Amino acid sequence: MTDQSPSDKSSPGHGSRVRVVVVDDSAVVRGLIAASLEKDPDIEVVATAANGRIAVDGLAAWDPDVVILDIEMPVMDGMTALPLLLAISPDVKIIIASTLTLRGAEISLKALAAGAAECMAKPQAASLRGADEFRRELVEKVKALGQGRRRRSTVARPTAAPVVRKPPPVPAVVTLRAMSAEIPQAIAIASSTGGPQALFKVSPALKNLRQPIFITQHMPPTFTTLLADHLGKLTGRPAREAADGMAVEAGSTYVAPGDFHMLIEREKDGFRLRLSKAAPENFCRPSADPMLRSLVACYGRRLLCVVLTGMGQDGLEGCRAAVAAGAGVVAQNEATSVVWGMPGAVATAGLCSQVLPIDEIGPLVERLAQGTNR
Repeated sequence: MTDQSPSDKSSPGHGSRVRVVVVDDSAVVRGLIAASLEKDPDIEVVATAANGRIAVDGLAAWDPDVVILDIEMPVMDGMTALPLLLAISPDVKIIIASTLTLRGAEISLKALAAGAAECMAKPQAASLRGADEFRRELVEKVKALGQGRRRRSTVARPTAAPVVRKPPPVPAVVTLRAMSAEIPQAIAIASSTGGPQALFKVSPALKNLRQPIFITQHMPPTFTTLLADHLGKLTGRPAREAADGMAVEAGSTYVAPGDFHMLIEREKDGFRLRLSKAAPENFCRPSADPMLRSLVACYGRRLLCVVLTGMGQDGLEGCRAAVAAGAGVVAQNEATSVVWGMPGAVATAGLCSQVLPIDEIGPLVERLAQGTNR
């Protein structure tokens, strides 16, 4: 791999590896990210670029599965480059890497709305542990996004002997369960990679529901604050980041804050939110499973669980508990998921009553919540 140019690792033997381009104006950051990624045998960094202009000019030749894109760069910044990259390669998966600041989070959410697949906060320079966690998470997301892209299209690289990329097989969805006849009193949504975009599509259909909605989206602090604010503006429905001791109100949406599990407890005067710094589950904090377990304890069969796009299987055990209590589970289908990890886990475990395209999930939840899905 050479800086600002295609990789020379283009032999057919490398056809199964996820191809990545790293775009950052810092040569040190480019080198560190590239070195971290290439430690994994399933990843190939085919090029790096110092600004968006170089990335746009080289994208077609490099043919990456994933682009890691910095926001603030000279010549052409990440937000300017994003739509140009997607115009050249509509199915390329773009991960926005930004600083963990209010401005960085605001720009990242705008990038997600504009078509980026994921956003990640760069670690503080002084935090070695944060850097190690960033690298681990980045490798996992690059592999999940790259493999997800390949499941949607067979891509041939421009080499002397074109390579057909064969992703690993995906288990089939088992028989769907009957949908609960109960009108839910609460709605839980779990999402991760690609989740903000999915939430933006689902939420408008839920704006008039009286049930409280609880959302765990895997995002860092500051990002979840802005996500809640954006969902509120999008729907006109009260939406806020959860705070410890906050009373649960009808018609409101609650988003788990970054780095805290969100739990719901029953009290004499109703339900209240609790935040927990308990150990991460499924490598996540917030995690969907603690939220779902607490909701099952409060609402039992009158809970509706929705699992949207995301890597890993967070939410699987929580949904298993929900189904055991008689609650319903709806999952996003593979074709419309950025990564079919979380929804795929519940679907292939036989926990779902419906597995649907993202555009159909909001209307279904609305009908179920209003008792009109007959």
